[in-house]
Amino acid sequence: MDGRDTIAAISTPPGEGGIGIVRLSGPDALRISSEIFIPAKGKRPAKVKSRRMLYGLIADPKTGAGIDEVLMTVMPAPNTYTREDMAEINCHGGALPLRKTLELVLRAGARLALPGEFTKRAFLNGRIDLTQAEAVLELIRAKSDMAEKAALAQLKGELGGRIKGLSDRLAGLRAHLEATIDFPEEDIETGAGAEFADRIEDIREAVNALSRTFEEGRLLRDGVKTAILGKPNVGKSSLLNALLGVSRAIVTPIPGTTRDVISEYMNLGGHALKIMDTAGIRKGRDRPELEGVKRSLEALDEADLVLCVLDGSSGLEKEDFEVMERIKAGWKRCILVINKTDLPRAWPASSVSGRLSEPSGAAERDAAGAVPVSAKTGQGIDGLKEKITAGFRDGLGPAESGPVITSIRHASALEGAAGALGRALEAMRAGMPPEIVSIELADALHELGAITGQVSAEDILARIFEEFCIGK
Repeated sequence: MDGRDTIAAISTPPGEGGIGIVRLSGPDALRISSEIFIPAKGKRPAKVKSRRMLYGLIADPKTGAGIDEVLMTVMPAPNTYTREDMAEINCHGGALPLRKTLELVLRAGARLALPGEFTKRAFLNGRIDLTQAEAVLELIRAKSDMAEKAALAQLKGELGGRIKGLSDRLAGLRAHLEATIDFPEEDIETGAGAEFADRIEDIREAVNALSRTFEEGRLLRDGVKTAILGKPNVGKSSLLNALLGVSRAIVTPIPGTTRDVISEYMNLGGHALKIMDTAGIRKGRDRPELEGVKRSLEALDEADLVLCVLDGSSGLEKEDFEVMERIKAGWKRCILVINKTDLPRAWPASSVSGRLSEPSGAAERDAAGAVPVSAKTGQGIDGLKEKITAGFRDGLGPAESGPVITSIRHASALEGAAGALGRALEAMRAGMPPEIVSIELADALHELGAITGQVSAEDILARIFEEFCIGK
């Protein structure tokens, strides 16, 4: 990739729409757009000095044949998304005018942009740091209000600012330590005292506190994986359909209808749920059912939240208790759902009381706190949704103050920084030379710098930006 050339791409999704955008960025963006754009009145794009939206026609400069009636936005550097000259051509949103316009742009000297290359140029040209570049993709992929809020905060620079603040504090400590090493004859306070160690410890704790937000960030980014578990024919698929409000899963009175895990996303209380309808857990009758049970147990292992479904209209069986024991053994956060309340109740709540109690004396998850529903009529579904939402408030929701970590890359770098700071403290306590402490502080700085892109290998940048769509 050569940042001195001009790139172009269609920046809107494929398909039909009201508007489609062809975007250009680079030193020849205004020249190229001027060659293919005929203004209805006024100047061509290359002659416009300030930001303007121009009305006119895209035409083939060789034949003069018109392609589309458009609005073109002209954006001279440096106050643009990439800090380069940019132009955006707003075409009618059909495949043909967009494709023909892009072909003219490429023929006039632009190159087709790589995935994420516009955002990569914004990073390389210093307009945003790497956390903000990654936040662009997080914002595009956000599945809930809270995920969007976290991504927007990161895009505004909250995470980058926090990391920069920690880096500045750490750089100051290292500079002081280096001064005591390089100029021993000067009367510089030693960097081996208790106060110096306390300042390192303060930074390490701040790094660890930020690192601890990763689990919350993961739930924001990926959604809360919610597995619906139970024996066959208790109404798991009906419950999935009732929660979604659409008929997503096949429902029949035949036990074992569901043979695979069916996943759907829904937005609840501002959070994303990835709801997984699973095959009934019992001893399999044939190979497909055995595979379905295996996948159900895998879904249990992956789940952040489990909806354990029992049939309130029929007697409890050994399989019901086996399901509850499996959930309890995995220490999963669980909501007990008693289905088919539209039918006469066949057993008392005391039959399962304490079966799903938390280990270590935590609050019980038993039938007294179970949610009665009828997936068939919809009765109790709102109450179940409220119970799930309450679970977010009880530890599954995001922190309300400060940035959260949503990227495993960031989490790994923070873990590395905390480890280096811990080794620096150990070196100080062991009375090791200050040069050793300085090396560990430098390692911690390197890890923090990797988050914002102050130090970044080309392979890391390639992995980050190749996930973007072309045109962004």
